[in-house]
Formats: sequence, structure tokens, C-alpha cells
Amino acid sequence: MHNFKELKVWKAGIEITKAIFILTRTFPSEEKFGLISQMTRSAVSIPSNIAEGCGRKSNKELHQFLNIALGSSFELETQTIIAREFNYITIEKSENICAAIIEIQKMISGLQKSLNT
Repeated sequence: MHNFKELKVWKAGIEITKAIFILTRTFPSEEKFGLISQMTRSAVSIPSNIAEGCGRKSNKELHQFLNIALGSSFELETQTIIAREFNYITIEKSENICAAIIEIQKMISGLQKSLNT
């Protein structure tokens, strides 16, 4: 069992989640049950699955939950691109969010590799 609150990757997930909630406040109201819901759920899933995996008994289970968090990060990256395509966010905001998402993807992958050794 790991203390998830001490992990940089979990803290980065919280920061991305906060950024997504702030960002989606500017989206059109008709997206409330569409893209806003999808993006916030994907964002919340990242640190949530990291935390849940840390509460499991084995590194194998943690690895599985890190896979889920990684998948959610790729969903969020795609949804961010879609938001940019519909001009809900600027190219600059999209690039900043995607850069943070790519960074957390690298962190998750790195943590998975460290579990394998």
C-alpha cells in the first residue's frame, strides 16, 4: 500500500482536474451533459484511479489502476482537442492542457515501469 497523497503523479492529476473544471466553466451551457461532463469525469478519473490503486494490496493491482488512469488521460487529451476544434478553448489553452496531460502520461508510465523492476 502506498501513500497516494505523497505521489507527484497524483498531485499532478489533482492540478489537471482543477484546470479542467475551471476551463469547462466557459463552455456553452448545451455542453453541460456532453463534453463538459466527459472532460470532468475523465479528469477526475486520473487521480482517483491512482489513489484507488495505491490502496490495493499488490503492485499488480496498482499497475492495473494506473492503466485506467492512463486511459482516462488519453480520453481527456482527445476531448481537449475536440473542445479546441469547436472553438470552446483557444489553441494556446489547448496546448497548455495537452502538455500537462502528456506530462502526467509520462509520469504514470514511469511509475508503472518502476513497479516492474
